[in-house]
Amino acid sequence: MTDFSFRISPNIFLGTYSTSRLGEFALNWGSKYMLLLDPVLREVGLSDKISQSLSDRKIDFITFDQIPECADSKVIEQALTLAKEAHVHGVIAVGGCKVLNAARALCAVFNEVHPIYSYLDEGVPTTAPLSLICVPTTIRAPFIFTDKIPVIDARSQQIKIIHAQPSLCKLALFDPNLSSTLTENQTSSMAIESLALALEAFLSQKANFFSDMLCEKAGELLGYAMDGSGTLNITTPQEELLSQGGCMASLAIGSSSIGVAGLLALTINARFKISRSLVTAILLPYVIEDYAKFKSERIEKFARIFRVEESDDICAAFADNMRQRIAKANLPARLKELSISIEQLTLAIEDAGKLELMNSLPRSMTTDNLFELIKLAY
Repeated sequence: MTDFSFRISPNIFLGTYSTSRLGEFALNWGSKYMLLLDPVLREVGLSDKISQSLSDRKIDFITFDQIPECADSKVIEQALTLAKEAHVHGVIAVGGCKVLNAARALCAVFNEVHPIYSYLDEGVPTTAPLSLICVPTTIRAPFIFTDKIPVIDARSQQIKIIHAQPSLCKLALFDPNLSSTLTENQTSSMAIESLALALEAFLSQKANFFSDMLCEKAGELLGYAMDGSGTLNITTPQEELLSQGGCMASLAIGSSSIGVAGLLALTINARFKISRSLVTAILLPYVIEDYAKFKSERIEKFARIFRVEESDDICAAFADNMRQRIAKANLPARLKELSISIEQLTLAIEDAGKLELMNSLPRSMTTDNLFELIKLAY
């Protein structure tokens, strides 16, 4: 078993309407903030509610919501300049992974003297980070509990990893009501993605007894969220179960690591701006079939927790279960349906091979192995 080291950071608050207490929590770390906001929140009318919580507590803040489809290093530089000019005490990031990762990168390098590109090129931040509060608007946030910050390098459109300082994020606030911004298809794909995060963390070479506990609970919660309960014992609304399951899966990644599907989704999204959740959902059945050759007992255990029907080959039944969910949700079943060529995908595979995350996959893999998996899913 790998060595186990656990640090309670950040604080986690999960509950409906918890965004209304955002200002109350923010006062613990300052009274002047940059509010990094996903633009979609303004479109759906949620940005005013978030701002009101800060205004009611007399918190001074500036809003930055000029965030395109993918927040790359150029966008982070713009936000960083504004934050320094405003002399903020911290950053509040409200949005999906692109917003949360941008905010984490900003806070990590805020007090550094070198430009952000020094840290994309393997430099490590050494100064104290700026205080950060993360408010995910999706049901998962796979990197906020880790010491790694995925950032898209605007010079190459490749994903790079910045190593975060300890205690970078002070608070992770999950409010199930914020998931109302998601379409039905987005909710379905993110639920499958969260399940994939939990499964791959469960199978990772970095898995340990603590991450196993988180993965198993995430699988159970997501199963109830996606299928309901066979009894009346579980009456929690679906959106709350999804947030709870997504939070647990994200915590599991923090204690273990992402796997093949998560890694390829990251690099494909960086290169071609294709939804990570869609890529992960497409890859998951093929990943299950591949992992079954090496870790069948672990997959069988997880499948039973997720309440896959018993069969002579439960690993195959698990993969078929995922394909049926993809079809039922009317999601793309093949990578070619995402309007991307196999030649383009080879670039993303090469990017994945350069990342240290390759060292934590459930089995030792090369870019050739990744290419074989991509061909199956294409």
